[in-house]
Amino acid sequence: MICRVCDSKNLELVIDLGEQPWCNNFLRKDEIGKEPFYPLRVLYCHDCHLSQLDFTVKKEIMFGDHTYLSGVTKSLSEHFRKIAAEVDEMFFKGQKAKSVLDIGSNDGTQLKHFKNLGYDILGVESSKTTSKIASDAGINTVNAFFNLKTMQEINREFDVFNASGVFFHLEELHSVCEAIKEGMKKDGVFVVQFLYMKSIMENLAFDQIYHEHLLYYTLETIEVLLNRHGLSMFDAYLAPIHGGSIIGYVGHTGKRDVTERLQKMRDEEKESGCNNISAYHAFNKGIKDMKEENLIYLNEAKKAGKKVYGFGAPVKGNTMLNYFGVGTDLIECLVEKNTLRRGLYSPGMHIPVLIEDEEINEHPDIYYVLAWNFKKEILTNNQKLIDKGIEFYFPVNPKE
Repeated sequence: MICRVCDSKNLELVIDLGEQPWCNNFLRKDEIGKEPFYPLRVLYCHDCHLSQLDFTVKKEIMFGDHTYLSGVTKSLSEHFRKIAAEVDEMFFKGQKAKSVLDIGSNDGTQLKHFKNLGYDILGVESSKTTSKIASDAGINTVNAFFNLKTMQEINREFDVFNASGVFFHLEELHSVCEAIKEGMKKDGVFVVQFLYMKSIMENLAFDQIYHEHLLYYTLETIEVLLNRHGLSMFDAYLAPIHGGSIIGYVGHTGKRDVTERLQKMRDEEKESGCNNISAYHAFNKGIKDMKEENLIYLNEAKKAGKKVYGFGAPVKGNTMLNYFGVGTDLIECLVEKNTLRRGLYSPGMHIPVLIEDEEINEHPDIYYVLAWNFKKEILTNNQKLIDKGIEFYFPVNPKE
C-alpha cells in the first residue's frame, strides 16, 4: 500500500482493531450472521505523518445507501446553523448573489441553514435514501459521488464548498480536491470540517476509527493534501462537535493570509507531539486499557443484576462493541431516535435497535452511552431519569 496523501510506501501498523463489519451495515433479522467482516487497521506514514486505514470497503457499499441522518440531533443542526452564519458574516455578508455546494450533503440539514441566508444551494449526496429525503424537503440535491467528473457535469463555480464530516471518507481523495479547485471561485472558500486526530487521541475516542473513516487528519497532514492541489488553509479553530472537530477555511493558494489563530494551533499541535509515531503507540496502549476497564464495568453490572441498554446506535458505537466483544449478554438493546433503524440489529454483535419514543416502556438501571459526542444534550434531555437514579455511563468522556 502507498500513503493516501503523499504516495509514500514508508508505512507502519500502529492500531489493529481486528476483523469488523462495516459498522453502518445495520441488519434485518434475516441478515444476522451473514454480514461480511473486513480488517480494521490504522497505518502511520513516516513521511507525511498521516494516519489511515490500510483496507478500503468500496464507496458503493458504504455510501450508496445508508441510514445516517444528520438532522436527527438538535445540537448538530445548531452547529450547522452557526457554521452557515459564520461563513456568511466573515466572507459574503452583503453580497447579493452567493452560492454553496455541500459535498456529502446527507438530508440537507447544513444546506437548509445556508438557504435561509439567501444562498443558491446544491447538495451532492451518494445515498439514495437520504438524497431523496433532502430533495423532498426542497433541497436541490444531486444523487452522485462527488469527484472531478461530477463537478465537470455540474459545470459552474461556487462561492462556498462545504464538507461536513466527509472529507476523511474519500476513496477518490485527489479527484475530489481537484474538483474543489476547479469549481471554487477565485475568492471562494472551502469549509472543511473533520475529526481532529489530536482530540481523538486525547479523548481515547478510538470508536471514531471505522471503515467509513479512511483518513485521520491533523492540521499538518491535511495541509500536505491541500497544498498538493493548489489549495491552502488560511484559518481554523477547534469546535466541540463530535468530541473535537476542526473547522478549517481553505482558499486557492496565495489568495488569503494565514490568521494568527491558525498559526497558534499549528504551534500547539507541533508542541503536543501528536504527529509523532510515539503518540500512536501510546494511543494504542490506551485503547487496550480502555477495553479492559469497560469489560470489568459491564460484567460487574451484570453480576449485580443490573439491566443495561445502549444509548444511541451511532455508527462508531459498533467499532466499540465489536472490539470489546459486547453483545446482548451485556447490553440488551440500543435505544435510538433515528426511525430508519427501526427493527434493525447492530452489525457483528447483533444487538436489537429500539426506537426511543415508540418501543421503550421502562428504563434500565444503566444507559451505556454510545452517542457520547452529544453528552451535553443527552444529560440535559434526561435529567429527570438521572434524578431517579438511572446511571448514564460514558465510555468516552470528551474534554470540554
